[in-house]
Amino acid sequence: MIVTTTNSIEGHRITAYKGVVVGEAIMGANVVRDLFAQVTDIVGGRSGAYERKLQDAREVAFREFEQRAEAAGGNAVVGVDIDYEVVGNSMLMVSASGTAVVIE
Repeated sequence: MIVTTTNSIEGHRITAYKGVVVGEAIMGANVVRDLFAQVTDIVGGRSGAYERKLQDAREVAFREFEQRAEAAGGNAVVGVDIDYEVVGNSMLMVSASGTAVVIE
């Protein structure tokens, strides 16, 4: 399945629009990860644990909206938007949305 942030796909023609599809993933962060992230914030650098958690959440959100696009009869998703949010004190949310389309 082709997934793109653009509204068209070069070399393909959109023949049908199947509607907006959304995928969400909310991942909890644990106390140990939070502790290491705080240490990283103090000494500087990147938090690998949080980066992996965000990557996992993004992959879940994409898989979910690709499945919904396929269930709607689409074979591609255009106009993809990805949003990241913090929910509560230790939950990370990734939502991805786009328009399921049929391309040829």
